[in-house]
Amino acid sequence: MKNKSITAAAALSTATILLADGKDGLAAIQTLKFENGNLQQAETDSNPVFINRDGQTYTDLPPRTVVKLILSPAKDSHIQVEIWLPMKEKWNGRFLGLGNGGAAGNINSGIFIGPIREGYAVASTDLGTSPNSDSGIGKKDVWKDFGYRATHLMTLEAKRIIHAYYGRNPDFSYFSGGSTGGQQAMQESQRYPEDYDGILAQIPAHCRTPLHAYFLWNYQILRECPFSAEQEANVIAAGNEYMAEREGPQTAGRLISDPRCTQKDIEAVITLALKKDPTLTQQHAEALRKLFNGPVHAVTGERVFNGLPFGSTFGIACGNLYLFQWVFGKERKLETINFAEDLDTYTAELGPYLNAENPDLRPFEKHGGKLIIVSGTADSCVPYHATLDYYERVIHTLGSLDLTRSFCRFYMIPGMSHGPGPGVNNLPNLLNLLVQWREKGIPPGPLTGRRYEEDRLIFEIPIYPYPEKAVFDKKEDRMKKVEGIRGGVNRVAERFLPVPED
Repeated sequence: MKNKSITAAAALSTATILLADGKDGLAAIQTLKFENGNLQQAETDSNPVFINRDGQTYTDLPPRTVVKLILSPAKDSHIQVEIWLPMKEKWNGRFLGLGNGGAAGNINSGIFIGPIREGYAVASTDLGTSPNSDSGIGKKDVWKDFGYRATHLMTLEAKRIIHAYYGRNPDFSYFSGGSTGGQQAMQESQRYPEDYDGILAQIPAHCRTPLHAYFLWNYQILRECPFSAEQEANVIAAGNEYMAEREGPQTAGRLISDPRCTQKDIEAVITLALKKDPTLTQQHAEALRKLFNGPVHAVTGERVFNGLPFGSTFGIACGNLYLFQWVFGKERKLETINFAEDLDTYTAELGPYLNAENPDLRPFEKHGGKLIIVSGTADSCVPYHATLDYYERVIHTLGSLDLTRSFCRFYMIPGMSHGPGPGVNNLPNLLNLLVQWREKGIPPGPLTGRRYEEDRLIFEIPIYPYPEKAVFDKKEDRMKKVEGIRGGVNRVAERFLPVPED
């Protein structure tokens, strides 16, 4: 990326934003000093059309000032940050940090479009992994940046730039992210509780190193015993059919609202799958047994992660293996990595930087922060179970479900995958709910989840914050709220969640 400076001509051609002391907002940004970093661009863009890096075109954009930074807090750090600022008269007084996804490696500016239209000052970061995940091979500085440092530094610098541009701090600061962005969200709530006033963590990959061990476990199993597309579909159908009796009439056989299961359930689903599809062999049955049970340490038998949820797809459950390359290099064949000494090495190297597993959210609660966490019950990429267990550990640490729910709520969305899935595909605007909770004291209650297919409403169901749940009452012929069971998932062994690195 080439350095860009603001010339007098460019400044004159942009919209002028006057601060209280008469300085132009762009000039104020230009005079900022960045420790271990530099300003790459600061320009006001009045073009209503924006084309992102993938060629997608957006129209009707309001004028905005775009700021780009490179931050290098350590030898191997190269963190890209991008910030969009609405015109002063259009700013809603809020700052919104936005998360990335996967291994990051770039900033998708398209995610700024919605928030900038609503008047948010927004920022995101490539997490220091540009141009791709290979940048993290053997580089602990990159591990730290990816794990938590890039997000925190982005936040600090964005707030400085906001103050310089508008002449004041934001009234409220929010963060929203999903998957890797959900990991960023959880890290912020745990490590830097004063960075944000409200945080939305969707399908959060917070249990990071065990999650990627689960990916490797599935990869090795499915490499040894592949399933055809038809066989996979029949296994999914078997899970939905077996769990149908626990659903209401709208969702029975279509999705699984609560995929928590026992060993007996696992064996029953495997038996049903083999009955439905005679091409499935005993080798497939054993593979399914391992997939549904999840990875364990090869020597000690300790729980590394839980398994594939019933009703979810296989494909997205066995990718994202770049973390093992970060530790062992690209020359190491993935099928040779074992779940004994290699797993121990991998955990010790990456776990302290990447995992966001500290259940002590009291500092965030004392700051007045509000946290909404969302998982999908059909998500096999970032399964719900690690997040459910994390929420239980927060309750235990704080000593009260009521105290936890006073600032942190967890929702399990029926049938939602890591993207489109067989279940709910329309939810209320969760960021708006978060803003109302933090600024007006209105806590989020039940969500209305809807399923649309070709613009036709298929079903509509209530979704209550955990542990409450909606069940179908046959006598009353309606869905009703009940206090659901707590826990019900295997806990990851503590040694696979090492103490965070400061």
